[in-house]
Amino acid sequence: MQQTVKTYTVDEALKKLENYCAYQDRCHKEVQEKLKEMLMIPEAIDHIIYQLIQDKFLDEERFARSFARGKFRTKKWGKTRIIRELKLREITKYNIDLALTEIEEADYLKTFEKLVKKRLKQLKTEKNLYKKKNKLMTYLQYRGWESHLIYEKINELK
Repeated sequence: MQQTVKTYTVDEALKKLENYCAYQDRCHKEVQEKLKEMLMIPEAIDHIIYQLIQDKFLDEERFARSFARGKFRTKKWGKTRIIRELKLREITKYNIDLALTEIEEADYLKTFEKLVKKRLKQLKTEKNLYKKKNKLMTYLQYRGWESHLIYEKINELK
């Protein structure tokens, strides 16, 4: 059996990508990958991305800011993880720096403290202090919290 591949005109692809970008903020890399999946030629990809930027469907700064806000608030990610994930999406350093301004320092430290308390509560049964510290450190590092914050907290444990 022959499997048919759906092809798109530039206008059809543009409409599809407008909906894709309207659903949630997207970065350029996600849009490019989507267009490549749709088997669009490089010239069409460039044209569509240009049009999406002109029509305000695609905005790297807006994407970076909402990404940082959302991952911090919902997933409780630290700045290190947010930076790493934004770099994976090929966001510029300028936009990454702007995105990090979305996180208030007081909220950041408060969230860190809550995460530490939550994890320590889960580790109540762990009697070995070394293992307890190690598990806490691993947990916080995975979520992208800065080493200096983690080590300060770990050194407080007795």
